[in-house]
Amino acid sequence: MFHFLTFGAPGLVVFLVFVLIPIALTVRTSFTNQNPANPPTKWVGLRNYTRLFGDADFTGALKNTVILTVIVTVVANVLGLAIAQMLDRRGRLYNALRSVFFTPVVLSSVVVSVIWEAILSDDGLLDSALHSLGIAHPPGWLSDPNLALYSVAFIITWQVLGFCVVVYLAGLAGVSPEMLEAAEMDGAGRLARFRHVTWPMLAPAVTINTIMLLITGFKAYDQIQVITNGGPGNGTTATIAFQVVQTTFTGNHIGYGAAMATAMLAIIAVLSVAALRVLQRREVTL
Repeated sequence: MFHFLTFGAPGLVVFLVFVLIPIALTVRTSFTNQNPANPPTKWVGLRNYTRLFGDADFTGALKNTVILTVIVTVVANVLGLAIAQMLDRRGRLYNALRSVFFTPVVLSSVVVSVIWEAILSDDGLLDSALHSLGIAHPPGWLSDPNLALYSVAFIITWQVLGFCVVVYLAGLAGVSPEMLEAAEMDGAGRLARFRHVTWPMLAPAVTINTIMLLITGFKAYDQIQVITNGGPGNGTTATIAFQVVQTTFTGNHIGYGAAMATAMLAIIAVLSVAALRVLQRREVTL
């Protein structure tokens, strides 16, 4: 008990104060009509929640969030594994390349967003390069409603890719060279060795990356705010996190915004638990 109070209590207090209590207060607020511009605050029960799925702004944001999350999760996992396979070698060059790929992870999302906005905006660096190649009308990467969400998904994928690479490199370091050599001696080709030896050993790395990418996609906000502000048009790239901030702080509908935030938390929790169980079951099977 003494050891727990000495070492565990400070962390528990921090978790309680900065995580559990704010969540509890948010859930409580979600059952009210709190609005500083329209007092008094009253208890409205489930009214905010029943209103959610009839709200075109929320359902549109949910759709955008799901699309963005699927793209980020799939593309970052696939590219991360491919790049990790290429960098799984010794040498100064490969060590330097690992650092290069990991650099975007440690950068602020706001800094990354500003850089990519300068590159992808109309008449930005990419459009200027395409003009020099004779392409008079390049796509509106951020101004075309059909492309903007995918451009934001690309930017988020670019930033988190280094994390996936590092996790997969750690997984590849745990693959037994003896097993690979034995498989090669048995006549297994490169693809067969990857499928039957390397891939099963990477199951924990797949689990870690998938869960982290799911959470990253669903809580995407900075890139949306800085690059597109939810546009172009009406909510073309708005995510649930963006909609929560707009509703709560711009619209002053704190109770309704809290209901959105609680719904987002519930969706993330359900998806993360479901994905974790499926992937952990896969680890045992493999």
